[in-house]
Amino acid sequence: MNKALRYAAAVLLAGLGLLLGAPAASAAPGSPLALEVVGDGGRNVNVLVTWKKDGRPVTDIVAATLLATAPDGRTFGPIPLKSAPEGQNLYNAAEPLPVGEWKVAVTVTKPAEVRKSATVKAQDIVLPKAAAPASTTALAERAAQENSSDDLPLQIGIIAAAAVAAIGIMFVLVRRRNVSG
Repeated sequence: MNKALRYAAAVLLAGLGLLLGAPAASAAPGSPLALEVVGDGGRNVNVLVTWKKDGRPVTDIVAATLLATAPDGRTFGPIPLKSAPEGQNLYNAAEPLPVGEWKVAVTVTKPAEVRKSATVKAQDIVLPKAAAPASTTALAERAAQENSSDDLPLQIGIIAAAAVAAIGIMFVLVRRRNVSG
């Protein structure tokens, strides 16, 4: 998947997570930070870091790690989080998760300590197959249909009306110039 589509999906999912989540419930008691942890629809995790008091984005340097555990006992991490290019308070794991369902625990140590867990499904994104190129006979049939004579009178009428309108406008403009000059 191209980067622009991945970024758009990440921003969309982060926004959806914020909209549907409870930001006040995402932070540890007494912590000034709120975390929103969601999967990006692919194999990464988005972490949105805001100030719990007013919901503003955290613009300070954030030091955070991610540790993932699968239901079968496999673990992944700890992986550092890095700032995502989509926003100043959006962070992604430095490495994508392996395919599967994971319980992800994000721990932030700076600017304040907070921990948040979420369950995410990591999967490869499958793009739809490109359409097979049309055969030359199919293209010829389509061109013949588009150039059919059924529309010819309508096309001629539209062209004629446009020409008459253009001539009329030109006549009016020339006449006005001659009268005023």
